[in-house]
Amino acid sequence: MKLSGSSLSWRVARAALFAALALLLSACMVGPDFSRPAAPASRHYDLQAERALTAPGVPERAQHIDTDRAPADDWWTVFGSPKLDQVMRQAVAGNLDLDAADATIAQANEAVAAAGGALLPQVDVAAQGGRQRTGRGTTATQYAVGPQVSFDFDLFGGNRRRIEEQAALAELQRHRFDAACLTVTGDVARQAILLASARAQMDALDELLADDRRNLELVRSAERYGSATQVDVALALNQLAQDQTLLPLLAQQRDTARHALSVLAGKGPADWTPPDFALSDFVLPADLPLTLPSELARRRPDILEAEAELHAASAAIGAATADLYPHLQLSASVSRAGPGAGTLWAVAGALTGPFFHGGTLKANRRGAVDAYQASFAIYRQTVIRSLGQVADLLQAINHDNEEYSAQQRALNAAGTGLRISQAGYQAGETGLPQVLDAQRAYQRALIGQLRAKTAQYLDTAQLSVALGGHSDGALALRMARENE
Repeated sequence: MKLSGSSLSWRVARAALFAALALLLSACMVGPDFSRPAAPASRHYDLQAERALTAPGVPERAQHIDTDRAPADDWWTVFGSPKLDQVMRQAVAGNLDLDAADATIAQANEAVAAAGGALLPQVDVAAQGGRQRTGRGTTATQYAVGPQVSFDFDLFGGNRRRIEEQAALAELQRHRFDAACLTVTGDVARQAILLASARAQMDALDELLADDRRNLELVRSAERYGSATQVDVALALNQLAQDQTLLPLLAQQRDTARHALSVLAGKGPADWTPPDFALSDFVLPADLPLTLPSELARRRPDILEAEAELHAASAAIGAATADLYPHLQLSASVSRAGPGAGTLWAVAGALTGPFFHGGTLKANRRGAVDAYQASFAIYRQTVIRSLGQVADLLQAINHDNEEYSAQQRALNAAGTGLRISQAGYQAGETGLPQVLDAQRAYQRALIGQLRAKTAQYLDTAQLSVALGGHSDGALALRMARENE
């Protein structure tokens, strides 16, 4: 079949049009493509502390670090406490701060879906009506109704960059949830340990006060028989009064920890009471995990949150860059008009490019670049701060080992002194006041040892938190708990 010149020209033009549309649809996105920042190159946090925690011949009950090993997802299980695990899971499921973070994740996901709609055709239905005066002096009713379709070809990827930005912000919210969950679990462990420590110290203090009272009775009895003076009685009363001042502080620590655990579980203190933790409920782990700094940067949620914010800032540069280039939009409409006008249709393409906006678009792009630089500085500072926090905790654990060893030696010495005093009293070589003094010294040493043990537990928990323990799977644990 022979084609006419006009028909051939139309086919060539149509082919060219389709080729141009295909080229436009495959256009690349302007602006920088995001790449993750390099992880820290260092293999150590604090070389002196790491050497001390891996050296042989460390004191009894000392803890060691196991390098290049990350904490378990349920990091608190290293303490071997079913009570702690029960309260921890209840807090993860019921904490209201996590409820808010959970809802914020859903909101961020909807923002991604909303931004994605810009890549699809936009369809609206329009209707209009009115009365129109004709040239003959009469009026007529006019109306039109029908769909309108528009499509932005997104030539330079501005819409796609905005979707990328919203997706990064949604990722930020997920890491923020993990960070909040990590904070909650760390706070639960801390308050449970403080509660157990307060109860143990109160028990030791009760024994100390009992010794003070027995000593006071002996001094008063000796005064009546003339072998002690009023000064001796005043000293015994003063010692009892000073030791009694310690009890309200410990009771306040105990009650504050109980209330904090209730709040962390999403309950009022009058509505839910946590278990009465004891230090014997916890086992101090001998081997502590320690990831490399490079792994920390890929695991700790606050670092990942800063990285997601950096990604969003990078995408914002691309969106601001795309605004400097032309936009191509295709629109079409079909309407039923009347009366008597029939069906009307229209197809139009519009190519618009910025010409003069008073420097607004270029300023927006420069501002996006500045925001990226600020986010990059925040990211780097977050990494450095996390390295410093881990280094502090490694030194703290190292000094905890030294402190506990010293307190244990003091307790052993006090115990030896007490046994000698008791044996001397039974042999008639020493008096009862010396025995009571030895008992008081032993109870004071016991309180010091309990405080040193508490510091070991607290710093162990904080190290797991600082290493990003439970940064993966926090949301899964919460959902599993809610489905029980």
